[in-house]
Amino acid sequence: MWSRLSDDVRQYLLITGNYWAFTLTDGALRMLVVLHFHQLGYTPLQVASLFLFYEVFGVVTNLFGGWLGARIGLNRTMNIGLALQVGALAMLMVPASWLVVPWVMAAQALSGIAKDLNKMSAKSSIKLLVPDDRQGALYRWIAALTGSKNALKGVGFFLGGALLTTVGFTKAIAIMAVALLLVWISSLVLLRRDLGKAKAKPKFRDMLSKSRAINLLSGARMFLFASRDVWFVVALPVFLAQTLGWDFWKVGGFLAAWVIGYGIVQSLAPYITGRRSGRVPDGRSAFVWALSLAGIPALMAALLIGGMSPAAVLIAGLSLFGVLFAINSSLHSYLIVSYAAEDGVSLDVGFYYMANALGRLFGTLLSGWLFQAYGIATCLAVSSALIVLAALVSIALPRHARVAVI
Repeated sequence: MWSRLSDDVRQYLLITGNYWAFTLTDGALRMLVVLHFHQLGYTPLQVASLFLFYEVFGVVTNLFGGWLGARIGLNRTMNIGLALQVGALAMLMVPASWLVVPWVMAAQALSGIAKDLNKMSAKSSIKLLVPDDRQGALYRWIAALTGSKNALKGVGFFLGGALLTTVGFTKAIAIMAVALLLVWISSLVLLRRDLGKAKAKPKFRDMLSKSRAINLLSGARMFLFASRDVWFVVALPVFLAQTLGWDFWKVGGFLAAWVIGYGIVQSLAPYITGRRSGRVPDGRSAFVWALSLAGIPALMAALLIGGMSPAAVLIAGLSLFGVLFAINSSLHSYLIVSYAAEDGVSLDVGFYYMANALGRLFGTLLSGWLFQAYGIATCLAVSSALIVLAALVSIALPRHARVAVI
């Protein structure tokens, strides 16, 4: 059956498989680190600091990784990302006495580089496998890749909590390292060797985007993802474990269910946002959907301050937030690939995901500090303000005439 598929479809499946495997370990690793070090007595701000280099190096990697991908090919940057993640996991397979903050931050830095090389390579590759005149197909392929990735990230959260409970931190890391090593070896053999290499070698100065549309979309993306991580990365899991008394299974299970549902909605976004009307999204779509999201965290913050049951507010509110955020994220993922130039596509995609990583970094730091100082209601209020900023930036994004969905 594999031999009957076209080369482009086979490459798409290989890229997606690599992305899935990486994402599973990345989600599990994040949950393992948050819960394990919270269990050891780290404060929320200290736990957030463990991810500081993960996000900082994500910013740097997306900027340089796009340039590197255009020069040496996306197959190589994807395989480098897989290898670095194996290395990051190996760094955490040391005696417990070695797991001091600087060592864990260094391992997380390596993981951050790996994650963003892998993601940039996967998203950029899809642009090269779908003709420019099939924008509807491009949207569906991007939505499927992004949605399935996030669903598996949710499975990774659950896996991280389950492994921590059943086999402990070190054995959990070892299991993931061996599995990802096998994926990396397969990718070295099967992935197309010239994928994504630019016809003209891009210069170092070409890393910065010269497109107004991409600069605006990157700004909106930065605020959008800061709005999620300001409550999601540290504040929520620590609140569930510390204030509500949930055990690791429940915390991992809830976050897993949220991200899995989020990924499913991302995959369905083309059918929600315009397939029936024969349109693909544009700048107006990004503005409208961002504005519809902004009221959810603001209402949640008001209800929590008003004394409503935190469990009810968080479960119901974050479920609705997840649906709307997934649509926003899927729209953005399509728009960046659509706006990007085909030759050297990774340059534009890398710049955009640099802004994405910058938003995650900002949100992660705010999550630990705001939660420790003011509580989760403040985290949610700040989330709403950041989404409003994303909506305001989106007003200036390009709009297009009616485009048929193919």
